[in-house]
Amino acid sequence: MYSSRFLGGALSCLSMIGASDAAFPNGKPQSYGIVLFRAFDLVDVYGPLEILQMVGNSHHIDVALISDSLDTIVTEPLLALMNPYNSTAFPELPPTHTFETAPKEFDVLIIPGGAGMRSPYINSTLKYIKETTPNVKHVITICTGSGLAARAGILNGKKATTNKTSWPGIIPFGPNTTWIPHARWVEDDSGSPPIWSSSGVTAGLDLIFHFVETFYGKDNATSIAKLMEYERHTDPSWDPFARNDTITSATSG
Repeated sequence: MYSSRFLGGALSCLSMIGASDAAFPNGKPQSYGIVLFRAFDLVDVYGPLEILQMVGNSHHIDVALISDSLDTIVTEPLLALMNPYNSTAFPELPPTHTFETAPKEFDVLIIPGGAGMRSPYINSTLKYIKETTPNVKHVITICTGSGLAARAGILNGKKATTNKTSWPGIIPFGPNTTWIPHARWVEDDSGSPPIWSSSGVTAGLDLIFHFVETFYGKDNATSIAKLMEYERHTDPSWDPFARNDTITSATSG
């Protein structure tokens, strides 16, 4: 019931626009895949879903929720010590596809973060991300989802950012990634597919809105933000949570 209630509410870059428009039917993304795993962050998934649901009111949108099985995915932490008060405030979300049954190609693959991205038991998730990325047109990582992408090996040689509080624990996953410590979001279109990464949690909303504005138009993004009563941050360098670290460049070799 909890997941149904949430789903009811949930279901510049000019050179990149020119290059990307030709890759989509009618110049606009239509198919989205969202990777799910135990203990994903709620807003990392439901935030994009809320916005995409509204985009779907004016454009055809397909969304697949993908995991290693069709078992309901719980957001409860993996370890009891991470839930010391035995709380039950952890919604569940049923996938629509398994890694085997999901479409082989997507316009956009979204990788959320959350405590579960550090799990040693998600090798099938890492394998899926690595094998699917060459068949998608864009990858979006939200919050510590960039750490999951790095674990899967798809950020090698790329620029990316992540949650600044989690920074020390995330960047070691990507020794061959150039990590940007001062950014609301980062776009790397140096290869195919382009990879868009956001800073922590709500920064993902600003990234998704920027993506919507890029491909579905400014009026669309503005009207959706107004309906949500959400005040967008449109400058990717706006980052009150920025770290004082210098840019962590990819290591050689």
